[in-house]
Amino acid sequence: MRKKVLAITLSGLTALSMTTAFAAEDTTEAGGKAAYKVGIVKYVDDASLNQIMTSVEGQLDILGEQENCTFNYKDYEFDGQADASSLNQIGAELVSDDVDAIVAIATPTAQIMQSVTEDTDIPIIFSAVTDPEGAKLVESLDAPGSKITGTSDALDTGTVMNLILAANPDTDYVGLLYSKSEDASTKAIEDAKAFLEDKGIRYIEKTGTTTDEISAAVDALVAEGVDAVFTPTDNTVMTAELSIYEKFTDAGIPQYCGADSFALNGAFLGYGVNYESLGVETANMVKQVLADGKDPATLPVVTLDSGIATINTETAEALGMDVDTVEKAFQDYNADISIVETTTKENFD
Repeated sequence: MRKKVLAITLSGLTALSMTTAFAAEDTTEAGGKAAYKVGIVKYVDDASLNQIMTSVEGQLDILGEQENCTFNYKDYEFDGQADASSLNQIGAELVSDDVDAIVAIATPTAQIMQSVTEDTDIPIIFSAVTDPEGAKLVESLDAPGSKITGTSDALDTGTVMNLILAANPDTDYVGLLYSKSEDASTKAIEDAKAFLEDKGIRYIEKTGTTTDEISAAVDALVAEGVDAVFTPTDNTVMTAELSIYEKFTDAGIPQYCGADSFALNGAFLGYGVNYESLGVETANMVKQVLADGKDPATLPVVTLDSGIATINTETAEALGMDVDTVEKAFQDYNADISIVETTTKENFD
């Protein structure tokens, strides 16, 4: 799969501003088969967003066969490298290419694509946006109100907090690790604070906006001697996870996170929606908008209900935690939780 990565230079930006936009391609192939140009932009190269992108593309291929049409994404897929300038330039290129729709993976991507396409009629279908209303992408989940809708990976923070207590009822000091630059983390952190305050459990916040800053924040949490750490669906921390998880493990501190990719990258536990399924639902919405003519303004945001607890068995062993005992504790708390085991890897198979 070919990925495009844009290098931002002054000369490149100047050239872009002086280039005449390409004429839009005919949306009908020979023989009358409809063809749609679909831009797919992920915020950064990490396990969760990679899994979503792969899932979206696979489902678009299936839907193309079913609907006798073509969804051309291979010429329009991008990695934003967690850089606003790159994402803005990517959006400008997609507008110039006159794509029929843009799939924006993660909250910052969706916000920038929304801004860049403001004066166009290009619909945006976002994926893995934790709080679409709070991010000001939609007016409401049931009625988005404009040309943007999509799928949400909204986190049930209360369940994650209860899993911490199920594994260790004596927990009385929790670290909150996240990036203040991520809108996706805001509500989950607010919910975590409210939960902990209600239980009379102390907490401390440590943040960072780069991998080095996140690493320093981890050092500070270890020095504080917290009993556990909570990280929401935060892409900044996700990008750093492979370089920080051993610090928590060596200190005997379990890290509980808002996505299974964290556990894949070494954290003790990731809890949240199935990102492969989220990608499938995102692609289904692309088909509804382009092939079925649905209006994004009235197409409700899709939020998955299934909660999956993914335990990194290698990390659990390093922490001195018996996996069977932990899984029983989780099931005793909520028998409906699905439990998956993983070991440390960079990306999903």
